[in-house]
Amino acid sequence: MEKQHLRLILNGKSSDRKDVRAAVAAVRDMGHDVSVRVTYEAGDVARLAAEALADHADTRIDTLVAAGGDGTVHEVVDEVLRLMPGAEKPPFAFAVLPLGTANDFAHHIKLDPSDIPGCLRFAARASAKPTDVGEVNGQVFVNMATGGFGTKVTAQTDPNLKRVLGGAAYLFTGLHRFSELAACEARVEAEDFEWEGSFLALAIGNGRRAGGGIRLCPRAKLDDGFLDLTIVPYAASETVLDLLSTLLENGVEGLEAGLVQRRVRNITIETSEPVQFNLDGEPMTGTSWWIGIRQNQIDLRR
Repeated sequence: MEKQHLRLILNGKSSDRKDVRAAVAAVRDMGHDVSVRVTYEAGDVARLAAEALADHADTRIDTLVAAGGDGTVHEVVDEVLRLMPGAEKPPFAFAVLPLGTANDFAHHIKLDPSDIPGCLRFAARASAKPTDVGEVNGQVFVNMATGGFGTKVTAQTDPNLKRVLGGAAYLFTGLHRFSELAACEARVEAEDFEWEGSFLALAIGNGRRAGGGIRLCPRAKLDDGFLDLTIVPYAASETVLDLLSTLLENGVEGLEAGLVQRRVRNITIETSEPVQFNLDGEPMTGTSWWIGIRQNQIDLRR
């Protein structure tokens, strides 16, 4: 096996994990070089992304590993692409070391967060495959952009509750905040498609799941040049609690009639009131959204 140089951008919250140290040691024992950079405060990922590009110019970096949760993956890829001119592809591949709570994207690419050394070994030996990324108002996402009440549930669920209850924590939070539930009015336009109405949740998926394993775009693919759009229309008030429960427990596959799904390349969304969108868990708020696909924008070890 050819010697590889892996650069880890490690979320500082996980810097003292013994399995991370074991993973780095295991890959070094395979004969590869591993350098580690740890984040401490806001702005560190941008600085470390720039450092990785500069270092690559002198000593080749084969793989930049985003070591953290879905938000870390999002931030690492987004910051690198911000520094790339035009549509140029980064000079190294990306990989994921899943250290977050939900690890939705890692599960999609079939990584096991309980085996961190195995995940880093995989990053050292797996093929780098061309992979799409999505874009919302100029900011990229790797996994999924979500909006609506379900987004609020994801953003407001206590991390300690997630550690105890897992995916059920989102349902608990959704039920607890049910009195705040209100419809989001939107107009959605894409190629040969228009929709206008009230929605409970909306997802644009490059990946398949978000919010702790909720399958919102179950047929999405990372390299097909399309995004998968899913709209969950707002139901009658007497059935919306059942709809929310089913969505959070079973994903959209548990829902019956009324679901809107399309494969699209470009989408515009206008909302009557400010709506929060989450890009791989990172929040944005606004009323006007342009969403597109950047086909084969990065290479990913998967």
